[in-house]
Amino acid sequence: MRKFDLRLTLGGLLILGGVLALLDTIGIIGNASGIFWGLIWGAVGVFFLYLLVNDRKNNWWAAFPGFTLLGMAISSFLPKPIDFLDGLVFLGGISLAFWWVYFTDTSRWWAIIPAGVLLTLGAVSSLDDISGFDSGGLFFIGLGLTFLLVAVLTRGEQSWAWYPTVALLIFGALVGIPSMDITDYFVSAVLILVGGFMIFRFFKQPSSE
Repeated sequence: MRKFDLRLTLGGLLILGGVLALLDTIGIIGNASGIFWGLIWGAVGVFFLYLLVNDRKNNWWAAFPGFTLLGMAISSFLPKPIDFLDGLVFLGGISLAFWWVYFTDTSRWWAIIPAGVLLTLGAVSSLDDISGFDSGGLFFIGLGLTFLLVAVLTRGEQSWAWYPTVALLIFGALVGIPSMDITDYFVSAVLILVGGFMIFRFFKQPSSE
C-alpha cells in the first residue's frame, strides 16, 4: 500500500478548483471561489470536530478551530441575497465554540462572556447592513443579556453580574429608542429593577435563624 503523498491532496484540490472555475465560467454555478474555500474550511473544521468528539476531556481546545472553520465555510456558501449574514455566521461559529466549552464543563463560566459578546457583535454587524435599522442599542442590550446569563446560569455564584446586567440593559434601552420620550419612564424602570434585585438578593440570602 502506498504511503500518503501530499501531492495527491494538492492535485485533488487543483482539480476541484479547476472544475468549479469551469462551471462558474459557463454559468452553471456562481461564487466558485467561495464554494472552493468553503469546502476546504469545512473539511478542516470537521477534522477538528472529530478530534473533539473522540476525546472531549483532553481535546476541548479543538472546539475553537472546529466551529470557527465551520462558520467560515457556511459563510462562504451564502448566496448573494443573504450575504449580509456572513458576519453573524462567522462570529456565531466562534461563539458556539465558547458555548461548547461552557456546557461541557459549567465550572468554566467565563466562556459565557465571550460567547455572548461575539454573538452580539455578529448580530450587530448583520443588522447594520439592513437599511433603516438602528442597531446602536442592540450592542449594549446584548451585553446586558450576556451578563444576565452569567448570573442565572451560575446560580448566584457570580452575583456581581447583576450590576452590569441592569446598567447595560438600561443604557441599551436609552440608546436604542431615541425617538421615544423615555425620560418619563426612566425613573420607574430604575426603581423597579433595583427594587426587584434587592428582593431577589433577600430571598437568595440564607436565613440567619
